[in-house]
Amino acid sequence: MDTHKKELSVLIMALAISWSLAGCGKEGEKPAPPPEQQPGPATTIGTEVDDSAITASVKSALLTDPDVKGLDITVETRKGEVLMSGFVDSQYQIDRALTLARGVDGVRSVDNRMNVKTGETTVGEKIDDAIVTTRVKAALLADETVKSFDIAVATRDGDVQLSGFVDNQAQIDQATAVVRGLEGVKNVINELSVKH
Repeated sequence: MDTHKKELSVLIMALAISWSLAGCGKEGEKPAPPPEQQPGPATTIGTEVDDSAITASVKSALLTDPDVKGLDITVETRKGEVLMSGFVDSQYQIDRALTLARGVDGVRSVDNRMNVKTGETTVGEKIDDAIVTTRVKAALLADETVKSFDIAVATRDGDVQLSGFVDNQAQIDQATAVVRGLEGVKNVINELSVKH
């Protein structure tokens, strides 16, 4: 591995670790949610740091691979389980991305939620999709029952893909309901998983 790639990997890992630790120790936290909205088993700070390092390593592997457009793939990790989502150009890119992720130290399993893009997209459609993505993220942020920071959003031709790890099925159902009612959303592809 050349020096530039090593520096990039170290920088990505350092950023991921600092972001995961930035929220620790906040004052004035909200009271516990009702039992049906209680989160799954807690992870430790060490596990979160490990997961952040795995995510950073997978993203780095995707970005440095000439066959994979890593910026179009969302990577999230929970207890060593890597969830990959987004829209890519071909099945080959999906297969290559999965191979790269499985080769990263600490990855216990890889959950493929990637979809192959259909047809060409114009600049206008890309702008429309970006607007829809922004609307979706804003709506999820405004809904107190959905922890939208744990939800990744990707839009392609009005199809909105939601992915990530949430606390319970109620959050999955609410996120889907919120998104379905938004202007410009043609279809919701729900790829959310409950934390375990």
